[in-house]
Amino acid sequence: MWTRRGTQHRFWLVLFMCIWVCTDAVPIALDNKKVDPPSEKLDPPESADTGLHYDRYLREVIDFLEKDPHFREKLHNTDMEAIKQGQLAKELDFVSHHVRTKLDELKRQEVNRLRTLIRAKQDMEGGKGLTMDYEALLRQFEHLNHMNPHTFEVEDLDRLIKSATSDLENFDKERHEDFKRHEMRKEHERREHLKTLDEETRRKEEEHYEEMRRKHADHPKVNHPGSQDQLKEVWQEGDGLDPEDFDPRTFFSLHDSNGDGYFDEQELEALFTKELEKIYDPNQEEDDMIEMEEERLRMREHVMNEVDTNNDRLVSLQEFIAATKKKEFLDTDPWETLEQNQAYTDQEMREFEEHLAREENDLNQKTVDLQKQREELERQQETLNAQKVELQQAMEHMDQLKQQKTEPAADVKGNVVPVSPGEGAMPVLPGDSQPFSPGHQQDSPVHS
Repeated sequence: MWTRRGTQHRFWLVLFMCIWVCTDAVPIALDNKKVDPPSEKLDPPESADTGLHYDRYLREVIDFLEKDPHFREKLHNTDMEAIKQGQLAKELDFVSHHVRTKLDELKRQEVNRLRTLIRAKQDMEGGKGLTMDYEALLRQFEHLNHMNPHTFEVEDLDRLIKSATSDLENFDKERHEDFKRHEMRKEHERREHLKTLDEETRRKEEEHYEEMRRKHADHPKVNHPGSQDQLKEVWQEGDGLDPEDFDPRTFFSLHDSNGDGYFDEQELEALFTKELEKIYDPNQEEDDMIEMEEERLRMREHVMNEVDTNNDRLVSLQEFIAATKKKEFLDTDPWETLEQNQAYTDQEMREFEEHLAREENDLNQKTVDLQKQREELERQQETLNAQKVELQQAMEHMDQLKQQKTEPAADVKGNVVPVSPGEGAMPVLPGDSQPFSPGHQQDSPVHS
């Protein structure tokens, strides 16, 4: 699933120019050619994680570009839509040499990081020792120009802005899809569990399930997010103030926790805590905390759609005040919670279960194939072991023959007969301790 830290400020890239514009200091236009590079270290400040896989690279590029006076001035005078269309990227040609050099270094580091990721993935998939075409594999990363891995150019900034804008705008959609899969998997596992039970136990399980659903749905009225009733409840229970004294400007100031003049996603979602506590309790079996986060996301999206008129994914004080004057602000209808809005259709559930069945079949087939491979390897090992035994026996037999050939001969009386190297043993005649050799004439016995 998702993490809260990765989603709380994921709009930062799309709005990074707004963050800078809202500072009190007014940027001064300077000729970057006449400005000496600063002597202090350009260590990028800490900022929130966008949740993107290239988050660090993104933040470092933005942080260093902000240090250039010319770029900062252009940023101040360029609207959001123009930035999305790439007009700001062209100003990269005018930033100081010092900043450009640092951007080149950042890009080389990012390319090396991506190559390391590719290599690690190849190793995990069993591709060790294989030659990789890094240029081809780098094409999958659209946030930089992989054809030029050494210098940071206008195209790199343009790609970074467009990629991050697209990725961040699709982040909520991905979260919704993750939640839908969570709900369908939960229902699938429940159905599969019921199949393993006898009729009586299954009936009790179904009754328990329906009882949990009723308990979860039995909660106080949930106010419409962003409505007068909802905000007054926060004003009264959270701030301890009289609801009759509700003042939108004071409310905004109380809950703009960082004082930047905007409600960001984290600040906005904090306003829904009281409503969510009516529906979800982490100590209750029937309440799913993953569903609570989905409910929080739905509430925030609803308010953004009604209040964020310039689509910058922030709520300014002016937008907030304007929203309190609309008729929707007086909406007293209860908020339709998730139990009233099933996350998936019956068709999607069928397709999901079919997908799981295919995955299970594929897994079973892979298990069968692996078992066959294991049996074949065991058979081959047995053959190798048998061949090893035969080889050892043959070597032992050869050692015995060699030993027999090198052992000295003995006569019939057990006397050792020396054998010259390379010669065979000479025959010994009976009764004679000397070996017979050709040309040796023995004396004949003399008879009297």
